[in-house]
Amino acid sequence: MGARVLDPNGKEVTPIMGSYGIGIERILTAAIEQSNDANGFWLPASIAPFSVVVTVTNMADAALRDAGANLAEELQSAGLDVLLDDRDERAGVKFKDADLVGIPYRVNVGKKVASGQVELVTRATSTSADVPLTDVVAQVKRLVAEERLLGDSQ
Repeated sequence: MGARVLDPNGKEVTPIMGSYGIGIERILTAAIEQSNDANGFWLPASIAPFSVVVTVTNMADAALRDAGANLAEELQSAGLDVLLDDRDERAGVKFKDADLVGIPYRVNVGKKVASGQVELVTRATSTSADVPLTDVVAQVKRLVAEERLLGDSQ
């Protein structure tokens, strides 16, 4: 830029400046570097674009579509940031996309919904559990709250 200033002795010098700010880009980069594996990365719910994704595994099945939409609405009403993946794609494509976005929790609405169950996946640990449909909102809220408490104590 050609900027010049006078030093304390009146001599013309080029100013040198350092920036030590922690902007959003550095926070996101640090989170990704800390939380990743061969399948992508995951973010803490506090900075993820969505806390949970509801993945309807078969859009051709009206019961699954309705259950997924209802569950997404319940999660949203409970104060969670929710993405409903109701695209007409294969389930594996949807799962991979959720991993690539960094969403920390995924609820898979599949065949087990007929018996009142959905699959709850925790991305950070790559674990899943079948959860009663009636309990999934409370479980996701608990996981997000525990994550925030753990983050606050560190």
